[in-house]
Amino acid sequence: MTHPPRHFPALLACLMLSMIAVQTRGQLTDPAGFGDAFGAPDATSGSGAREPVVKFDTRWQGEAIAADSEGALAIELDIDPRYHIQLHKPQLDYLVPTDVKVTGLPAGVLVSGVRYPEPHPIVVDFGEGPQKLDFYAGKAAIVVSLHVGPSVAPGKYDLEAATTWQACDDKTCLQPQTTISKVTLTVAPAGTNIAESHDAPFDVLRQPIADVPAGANTLNIPLFGYDFSIDPTKLWLLLLIAFIGGFLLNFTPCVLPLIPIKIMGLSAAAGHRSRCLMLGAVMSGGVVFLWLALGIAIATVSGFTATNQLFQKPWFTIGVGVIIAIMAAGMCGLFAVRLPQKVYMFNPSHDTAFGSFLFGIMTAVLSTPCTAPFMGAAAAWAATQNPAVTLSTFAAIGSGMAFPYLLLSAYPKLIDRMPRTGPASELIKQVMGLFMLAAAAFFVGTGVSGLIVTPPDPPTLAYWYFVGAFIIAAGTWLTWRTIALRPKHRANLITFVLIGLLFIGAGAHLAYWYTRHGPVNWVYYTPERLENAKKDGKFIVLEFTAQWCLNCHALEHAVLFDPRVTAALNSNKVVPIKVDLTGDDNGPGNALLTQQGRRSIPLLVIYAPDGKVVFESDAYTVSQVLEALK
Repeated sequence: MTHPPRHFPALLACLMLSMIAVQTRGQLTDPAGFGDAFGAPDATSGSGAREPVVKFDTRWQGEAIAADSEGALAIELDIDPRYHIQLHKPQLDYLVPTDVKVTGLPAGVLVSGVRYPEPHPIVVDFGEGPQKLDFYAGKAAIVVSLHVGPSVAPGKYDLEAATTWQACDDKTCLQPQTTISKVTLTVAPAGTNIAESHDAPFDVLRQPIADVPAGANTLNIPLFGYDFSIDPTKLWLLLLIAFIGGFLLNFTPCVLPLIPIKIMGLSAAAGHRSRCLMLGAVMSGGVVFLWLALGIAIATVSGFTATNQLFQKPWFTIGVGVIIAIMAAGMCGLFAVRLPQKVYMFNPSHDTAFGSFLFGIMTAVLSTPCTAPFMGAAAAWAATQNPAVTLSTFAAIGSGMAFPYLLLSAYPKLIDRMPRTGPASELIKQVMGLFMLAAAAFFVGTGVSGLIVTPPDPPTLAYWYFVGAFIIAAGTWLTWRTIALRPKHRANLITFVLIGLLFIGAGAHLAYWYTRHGPVNWVYYTPERLENAKKDGKFIVLEFTAQWCLNCHALEHAVLFDPRVTAALNSNKVVPIKVDLTGDDNGPGNALLTQQGRRSIPLLVIYAPDGKVVFESDAYTVSQVLEALK
């Protein structure tokens, strides 16, 4: 097997960096906006126009907020005396909480806290008899604290503060409403002395925080129904979450097929523990190197905010597929045919330090389309922080992903039962090479799909036939060669023939299942279609996905195609909208993803008919979706 040239890492790095686009961030719109505040049913001015139940005004604590410091925005409420609005944690389950969400924040600016006004006890009777409950009433203010990081450039930034509220009198409640306040954040250079207002409503900032709403100082981690939150300002905890997320990347559909290939490479050196450890450590270094490079790009390149943005560039996806195909051809033994000398450059040998390092880089590249539990939330939060936090987090993701390979190389007895030479070893390499050709067909196919798609039309799925064909070929070759080799142990013969037949069936099923339209009647996203769905007063289910995102496919088929969920999504009370980010021509879809406070997919967001987000997760279950749609 020939060795790659020394400039191969530079070639791969250039391929990656050339595909990182410098994008201009568009102005964000609030997903729950429904226009002006409702007027009181019988409160009209002399002109006949209804007076609003709640009047809104905004005020900054100072003329600007200096970089690397804290500031505050007050949302002042003037509530009609005949009404009151709900607390941010109402005392009755069926009341809609008051909530504030600030959107359009530039990278490095974080909402560090939200303080709500003092409640007023009021006697009401909502059909359950008179009872004294707490509400917000009269003139009040919600104060949003913002932390501006040291890397935020001085200037003006347009933001939107969306306040969700529900007004009631002593007997009935009005429909919930969201009011959007447009504000401009002015950032001054670090160290600038800003004169701050200490008058009301900012007096509350000098008081102890009694109750900060969930999400203000926490990072929510979805985990298939076992969701939890952490304080991301505790760096050690954030890095632990990132490490676990990187480790779990190895079990995603993007990376899992590569693990047997690397085990084969390590097994060749299993008889020499020091060499095996060296190869594993070098490969692990390649994985961490790539994730650090991505972290540097996110921290320094304008508009590059998530690792899977690379795969929105069709030529990058096609380039990765071509490199995988050349590596696969070497594993299948096709380089026995005389090919141009340049082709041999892309066939790194697993038993060399150089080849192991390149394989580590390639493994990390292939992991970027997928988002593992824990990792997505940690990476999204870290991307908005200062470069040191960003790089530390991405290094932790890379370390977690590299950990299994380092462990296998440190304990070679775990892999020394793999055949190292002879026909059986060659057969395994050939079968794995065919699987790599299937992966190459997937990446080339999704890249071509991204080139020819015209949003919002759905992209082509025809490439799945080629993926399935290579898997069928792998199963057929494994079955036929196992029978021809006639293993000494009958159990081995039966086992590998059954595995081959399983691959044949899986390839056929994959080609059929992933090329069908699917049971959900999706509406493909445009801003106009989303606005029309909001006006219909139905549940809105947003699925953020892409053809290159294998996790997205897996979740969609396992959860959203469950007959119970499908029936709910296709009902006349729900509008299922698919936001497909395949290709590099879906600016509105990417803007909507950023608007949700996320930068990676998969992501599922469910809005109630009142426009309030009732569910948001990248790792969800059937029961969670059904519960949210109740």
